[in-house]
Amino acid sequence: MLGDSAEASDLVQEIFLKVFRNIGGFKGGDITTPGFRELVVRWFQFGVFSPVCRLHGVREPRSAEDGAEQTGADNEVWSFGDEAYDILRRYLELREQLRPYVMRCMQSAHETGLPVMRPLLLGFPADQAAWEVDDQYLFGDDILVAPVITEGARERQVYLPAGAGWLDAWTGTRHDGGARITAAAPLDTIPVYLREGGQVRPFGGEPG
Repeated sequence: MLGDSAEASDLVQEIFLKVFRNIGGFKGGDITTPGFRELVVRWFQFGVFSPVCRLHGVREPRSAEDGAEQTGADNEVWSFGDEAYDILRRYLELREQLRPYVMRCMQSAHETGLPVMRPLLLGFPADQAAWEVDDQYLFGDDILVAPVITEGARERQVYLPAGAGWLDAWTGTRHDGGARITAAAPLDTIPVYLREGGQVRPFGGEPG
């Protein structure tokens, strides 16, 4: 998933440009600061909808034992404060809920060569607007993910490709495809939409 990157004010540098390493990165990141706690939450939400979901990295302050630099501060889901822990715990449970779907996606990738994470244009080549979207992706056939990649953002624009209906994964609200909408994105919510008629049902309520 993600890693080898410093704590940044613009989350896009962390969350969308380096996608197959570890949640949290390896350069900087003070677990007591509000900015890094927000970053970890947004990174973790993205990680749940990635092939590998792993919280791993180096945290500040670091320590040295026997002359070797160690990983430093704590790095468990409960290490970033109560608010973050409550959110991360619920997303861990969601990842487990999605396990059968993720396994099917991985099997399909093995058999067909199609990546688990796909640009919208791969799923909707006839929709010219889908070719222009570079900050959303499909996770398998049926899940559309729109990560929050700007620090402090609590909503974002989402494009829903033409050729399918889309269900808000948290509320079940239906949207027509071929539309651009404003999605609510409080800290505990990553905008996710499910292809109507697909294998995944709405998650059963707001994560918060």
